[in-house]
Amino acid sequence: MGRQYFGTDGIRGTVGQAPITPDFVLRLAHAVGHVLKRAEARPTVLIGKDTRISGYMLESALESGFNSAGVDVVLLGPLPTPGVAYLTRAQRASLGVVISASHNPFADNGIKFFSAQGTKLSDAWELAVEAELAKPPEWADSASLGKSRRLDDAAGRYIEFCKSTFANDLTLKGMKIVVDAAHGAAYHIAPKVFHELGAEVIAIGCAPDGLNINKDVGATHPAALVQAVKEHKAHFGVALDGDADRLQLVDAQGRLYNGDELLYLMADDRLGRDEHVPGVVGTLMTNMAVEVALKKRGVQFVRAKVGDRYVLEELEKHKWILGGEGSGHLLALDKHTTGDGLISALQVLQACVRSGKSMADLLKNVTLFPQTLINVRLAPGQDWKSNTQMEAATKAVEAELGDTGRVLIRASGTEPLVRVMVEARDATQAQASAQRIADTLKV
Repeated sequence: MGRQYFGTDGIRGTVGQAPITPDFVLRLAHAVGHVLKRAEARPTVLIGKDTRISGYMLESALESGFNSAGVDVVLLGPLPTPGVAYLTRAQRASLGVVISASHNPFADNGIKFFSAQGTKLSDAWELAVEAELAKPPEWADSASLGKSRRLDDAAGRYIEFCKSTFANDLTLKGMKIVVDAAHGAAYHIAPKVFHELGAEVIAIGCAPDGLNINKDVGATHPAALVQAVKEHKAHFGVALDGDADRLQLVDAQGRLYNGDELLYLMADDRLGRDEHVPGVVGTLMTNMAVEVALKKRGVQFVRAKVGDRYVLEELEKHKWILGGEGSGHLLALDKHTTGDGLISALQVLQACVRSGKSMADLLKNVTLFPQTLINVRLAPGQDWKSNTQMEAATKAVEAELGDTGRVLIRASGTEPLVRVMVEARDATQAQASAQRIADTLKV
């Protein structure tokens, strides 16, 4: 049985269109409540949200749905996704719920869930919820209804948790840091974390109005951060996305560093402190330069499918702790159970403070390979996988590249497109090789 509502990261869509409507969200919470009650007589659920205007409506629907199934609710207010994961574990709650569409514009929203351990839930759990949704509701009687309360110091507790992941003997004193929270869930948290660790903070993207989340700011629009770092002559710039699980960093020269580079830097810092780093997990899109640099240090490298949940699956399988993707979803499982933009930023800043070096110095041995990505639109019914010309061109390119590059061909999950990506040390070669393969797919 396939999933009807759940995608790779919860349930997401445009507000006011199925399934992101108040009636469905109420039914969803009611169904989740009944699944929880199979294991626990009186479950407690935490609900956090980002700053979208639709969060009020969806929060009310979730609260009613859970209460109607006999489940107690604790409202956290605006809080980063990883903050909800942390508090779910810290409060010994049965489940954590996040109302967010991450880096999407304000018109979208979504619901995602965390287990009592602060981790993503299994496919089997999601299928159980979908099966419950197919049944008629079973409303609790008045005496059995759930209650709701608000956790007033949720933000403060999460701030202290983030600070606890930064070495006690280090400080950010003397640093000027621009912090961009994308007008999202960390708007009232991110500036305080860096300030309380000693930094002088310039905050941008920290004035949400319900409609401006991710608009021209944050990790998906880093130009605003680059400009602010140069303007204020700051030492660093930190950009998060709307729910603060994604990170981009900028140095004093205004150079932007993506998740691939930051992942290597986090591994390199640990190696420099004689910590054992047996392996690191990236994705199919992780730049080959990172793989090459890690292998030179004796660190294994494994590629997962694109998506942080697949990175996490590989980390758990290998019992490793470091993984991530170029978009800035980074995992350090000895610090948190899920990707956390703030904690990842602190890990990188800690490496710079401890070494006395800039990010550029720490990454001098990693020069990203040029990547060329060409999207080829398919004709209706076109069977690209059995295209012998494409297969021959791909083998020829791979032979030419040897161990100095790679080819990745994959279908889009949302459009009738095939994505042809070639990575090589030479940009001209990457472009020409990708075009050669793409041409064989064109009708």
